Amino acid sequence: MTGTLAALGAGLAVIGAGIGIGNIGAKAMDAIARQPEAVGDIRSNMILMAALIEGAALIAIILSIFVK
Repeated sequence: MTGTLAALGAGLAVIGAGIGIGNIGAKAMDAIARQPEAVGDIRSNMILMAALIEGAALIAIILSIFVK
C-alpha cells in the first residue's frame, strides 16, 4: 500500500509541475505579446520561476518515494 501511495504522490507532483510550468509559459507569451520591448526581463523571470517549480516538484517526488 505504501508503494501505491508513493507512486500516486510522485504522479501528482509531476502533473502539478507540468500545469504550473505550462501556465508560466502561457502568461509569459501573453506578456511578451503585450510588451515586446520587455522580452529579456520576462524571459529571465519565466526561466527562474520554471526552475523553482521544477525544484519543488523534484523535492516532492523525492519525499514521496523515501518517506514512509
